[in-house]
Amino acid sequence: MSTESARLAEHAGPYLSAAVQEFGERALAESDETTRNATADLGRRIIRSALRHCTRSEKSALEDSVRDAAVHADDPDAIAALRYQIKRAMRENPELQEEVAALLAPATTGSITITASGERSIAAYTIGSAITGDGDHFSR
Repeated sequence: MSTESARLAEHAGPYLSAAVQEFGERALAESDETTRNATADLGRRIIRSALRHCTRSEKSALEDSVRDAAVHADDPDAIAALRYQIKRAMRENPELQEEVAALLAPATTGSITITASGERSIAAYTIGSAITGDGDHFSR
């Protein structure tokens, strides 16, 4: 079970990172708030699911990790600490692991087609920053 928890936590990483970047501490709130960023929305759902399944002490550690990651969203160690708390919660709670697996299933199965067409076109599954080569720089 711990191997599956580790695999799921690894897959959840980009979603968790996007959630804390997009929502900040609001990722902890029970709310129907969504964004146009499906990656962040899924990450927030994973965080909320983990909070529902945690014990009081696990919940406190997870909340602290979300807050730290929100403040230090560009720090990979802060995101890794959040991922670890999610992994730890899944190890302790098989129902949470099943729920996270179900949330990630659409994101990890099937195929994705990405096409770039035309002058200065850039295409990728996720683009945080792009440099077109002609001096333009785009950031999300």
